Amino acid sequence: MNSLDGAPDGQAISPEPERLLQPVAEGQRITVMLAAFEGWNDAGEAASDSLHYLNKLWQGKKVASVDADDYYDFQFTRPTVRRTAAGTRKVKWPSTRLYKASVPDSNVDVVLVLGTEPSYRWRAYTAELLVHAETLKVDYVVLIGALLADVPHSRPIPVSTTSDDTVLRQRLNLEASQYEGPVGIVGVLGEFALLAGLPTVSLWAAVPHYVAQAPSPKAQLAILNKIEDLLQVPLDTQALSEESEAWERGVDELATEDPEIAAYVRQLEEAKDTADLPEASGESIAREFERYLKRRGKDKP
Repeated sequence: MNSLDGAPDGQAISPEPERLLQPVAEGQRITVMLAAFEGWNDAGEAASDSLHYLNKLWQGKKVASVDADDYYDFQFTRPTVRRTAAGTRKVKWPSTRLYKASVPDSNVDVVLVLGTEPSYRWRAYTAELLVHAETLKVDYVVLIGALLADVPHSRPIPVSTTSDDTVLRQRLNLEASQYEGPVGIVGVLGEFALLAGLPTVSLWAAVPHYVAQAPSPKAQLAILNKIEDLLQVPLDTQALSEESEAWERGVDELATEDPEIAAYVRQLEEAKDTADLPEASGESIAREFERYLKRRGKDKP
């Protein structure tokens, strides 16, 4: 899995952080669907873990689900057995669940789609999700994926933002995805959402392929920071930031034990630093400072 649907070759650089939501009248609420799927579109489980994090943070309430029997091959995506808090064994079936939450101190509601990529009947599956989107009065769709890439773990994780919606792309100064090849359910849902008239954005995090195993907290944090920019809502990611730092230290230690891996990481670092050199400006610093001010304002009594 070196490249997935919706993952662009490059990303437009905008002088301002991308803001998905436009100002609305006082008292009016905006609903954004955030969707991620375990499986082929989820390297290091960074995409699905980022939405699980938001669902817990915002205390999402289950509002709908998709019947697993209609879309999953249980010999391919097998159910698992887990113990409940009471100590009893329970079978957990692969499924897709929708949760709704209101973002504190904002006019934004979110619908979180948490599921496993289906085995078959993708068009019917996607249509069912869009029926739920219509029922829940969704205004925007944000699709989230993660792919394996030749990027160093010691540098910021790239998160590409693309849109095939012409109006949205021009407003956010984005590019359309240039990817051609096999697609996953994220790409199919993106196309059907646009056909349904829903403005849609895709976010793809690049996970270092030599540390592809889950969890991938640094990629997860990068996705959450991008969502924070798009929705313009502050997120409490302190605990995840600490996990990300610990993860990076752990990978550093493993890399130093293997001279070939260490040399390869240095090669990736040099390539990344060279590619980023023309962009060396105050943009990233300004973006982080803006995020800091928003969190500080939220924390003030």
